[in-house]
Amino acid sequence: MNLKNLQEKIKILNEKTATQYRLYSQKEKEILTKTVKLNEEVGELCNDILSILKLQRKAKLQKFDRRNMYEEFADVIITAMQLAIAAGVDVERAVGDKLKKIDERYLKERYLKTAPKNK
Repeated sequence: MNLKNLQEKIKILNEKTATQYRLYSQKEKEILTKTVKLNEEVGELCNDILSILKLQRKAKLQKFDRRNMYEEFADVIITAMQLAIAAGVDVERAVGDKLKKIDERYLKERYLKTAPKNK
């Protein structure tokens, strides 16, 4: 099978399996665009991490400036906050709840490791 045939088969498959997504409100469009933007920013941060680990191709390594990583972390945080605002998420509450959950899980796992075993 060549790429042209594959493309045609996938086109037919798309027509058969297409779901009807419609963004009705401006809010839904904003949430979608912020989600896509967040993915872009995370990708840029991943590129910088690959560069730090010297796992990036040479051409990118030559252009890499370690200081950019700070900006990429900031971009991820800012974009995630923008998405949270668009989605109506109380970030302070969400982070607090998640930290509590992580802490409880850590304490439980630690207890299980140190608890005497019943034989």
